[in-house]
Amino acid sequence: MLNNYICALDIGSDKLACAVAEIKKRRINKIFFESIPSKGVRSGIIIDSIALLDRISSLVNSLRNKSGIKIKFLSTNISGEDILTKHSRAIVPLAERGNKVITGSDIEKAKEEARILGSSLEEEIIHSVASSYTIDSKANIINPLGLYSHRLEADLYLICAKLSSVQSLSRTVNQAGFEIKDLFFSGLATSRAVFDKELKEGLNIFCDIGSDITELLIFKDGALKDIEILPIGGNDFTSKLADSLKIASELAEDIKRSYGIIGDFEKIGEDKEILVKKSDFYKPIKQRVVAEIMTSEAKEFSAKIKDAIEKKVSCYQVDNFVVVGRAVLLEGFIETLENALAIPVRLGRIANPQILSLQKEHSDLSGQKFLTYLTCLGMICQILEEKRIGILPAHQPAKNIVKNTFNRVKEIYQEYF
Repeated sequence: MLNNYICALDIGSDKLACAVAEIKKRRINKIFFESIPSKGVRSGIIIDSIALLDRISSLVNSLRNKSGIKIKFLSTNISGEDILTKHSRAIVPLAERGNKVITGSDIEKAKEEARILGSSLEEEIIHSVASSYTIDSKANIINPLGLYSHRLEADLYLICAKLSSVQSLSRTVNQAGFEIKDLFFSGLATSRAVFDKELKEGLNIFCDIGSDITELLIFKDGALKDIEILPIGGNDFTSKLADSLKIASELAEDIKRSYGIIGDFEKIGEDKEILVKKSDFYKPIKQRVVAEIMTSEAKEFSAKIKDAIEKKVSCYQVDNFVVVGRAVLLEGFIETLENALAIPVRLGRIANPQILSLQKEHSDLSGQKFLTYLTCLGMICQILEEKRIGILPAHQPAKNIVKNTFNRVKEIYQEYF
């Protein structure tokens, strides 16, 4: 049995993270991780392709040496302001007279028509998610397979990216010496790693807080219904500290991570200070002032998330709110977000059984370290679920012909008998 691999590269503004999994018999046999600070990306947009390709080349080559796997193909992500979403609908007739049973081919034909109608020369469709179907006059059908109808309408939710952004990303990866095999929307990929059975029922919101953008994904009974991308992130806390305390961003980031307490800042003693080096002398900064700044920013941050949600759904309708990102590790942040939303908020954790079984074996996934590689793991989970494994599809066409012929015969039998 040929061993294949999946190499997932998470391109963010703050970091680049990469995971390569050796696949044997459609299961993860071994997995390796590596991450480095990012360069050349801001708010999901490439602003310096030379700096980014150097980072990609360095990271993936390091992982190739660590794993011994000859990495050529990458699965990667895209996000930011160049992500566009829209609904596209298409109607296909099923029978000239009367009704016929709806087959898998009918569903695929309706979905393909909707994809074509929703496509644009200036956009690349990254994901197409079936929102609902309509048969004759009956709307909001989840799965029309096996039902009778005269016509079938498919409603697709399309996640697209500007073609120029996709082309720039592809060229940068190619110049680094690799090829893109799969492209994912970041938030959707990350959600695949943390969604369990509980989160596939009711109204659920997944919130991924990055360094400079936050992605909100709304799911209804496991199906993606809406996406909102906000121009806010963990760096907002750093900027607020730097501006308020008149210190360098690097120093503000260190203070945020070490002393960034949110809430109950009145309980911090007035005498507690942080000594920071400024020029040739040390400047004392009161811890209470730091906590007060962080608390104010956290409340404002949470209010923006609530406003974005309320434009789509009422918070009281939400069954589960799951959040990930390194900003959630700030002491008191989740509690502040809960108070703003008036619903329970929980930290997303790895739920995929295969990945979960590996977590105990890898120090890179211990504690809260898994947050660094969550998007990478989500991409791997998605590829495994869709069984799109292997870089040498030499035997796939023959198998597909047999499978398609069998399915077509089965559909004809169902239709007439």
